[in-house]
Amino acid sequence: MRLTKFFHSCLRLEHDDAVLVIDPGTLSEREALDGVDAVLITHEHFDHLDVEALADALGKRPSVAIYTHPDVVPKMGDLAGVVNTVVAGDEFTAAGFRVRAYGGLHAIIHPDIPRVANLGFYLEDARLYHPGDSLHVPEQGVETLLVPVAAPWLKLHEAIDFVQAIRPKRSIGIHNAQLNERGLASVNSWLGRETDNYQYLAPGESPR
Repeated sequence: MRLTKFFHSCLRLEHDDAVLVIDPGTLSEREALDGVDAVLITHEHFDHLDVEALADALGKRPSVAIYTHPDVVPKMGDLAGVVNTVVAGDEFTAAGFRVRAYGGLHAIIHPDIPRVANLGFYLEDARLYHPGDSLHVPEQGVETLLVPVAAPWLKLHEAIDFVQAIRPKRSIGIHNAQLNERGLASVNSWLGRETDNYQYLAPGESPR
């Protein structure tokens, strides 16, 4: 399996000539969707969902399968009819990957801001977990954890606690768009000191 990190929270996985992409939002590079077979969308926020980019991908490959929570479907416009809806606890196969959905709600941004649906996706064969915008801990063992590092809903100690609770073989930082170079260096340093086998990937990079 080849894993490639794109900007912010977008992840591309390739295995046996199949391509799965998670959270290709408006901040992510559109080439993440080149040749894609299936897309997982954790929630409706723009930095995780780019409807125009998905429409372009479907225009090139009408067989592309999209999976997301039912609450996201109204945000999908003309693509609503081709979306496969899933909720927490569902198991399904996307681009040859066995997937289980976890969680259900976005992390609290502020008590006055309504919470939206959010799913974490666990890829069983790869033992990889992408939590979206939440810190829900799955019950299954995780080898590769995608850990949010900066967000209006997140404190750094919460990200550290999240990694320590799951104890993956490796963790990879995501959700970093709000950080400048100095902030990112600081966050990466803290996570590197306080957790095991943490690494940050620049857009287009794959794990060591």
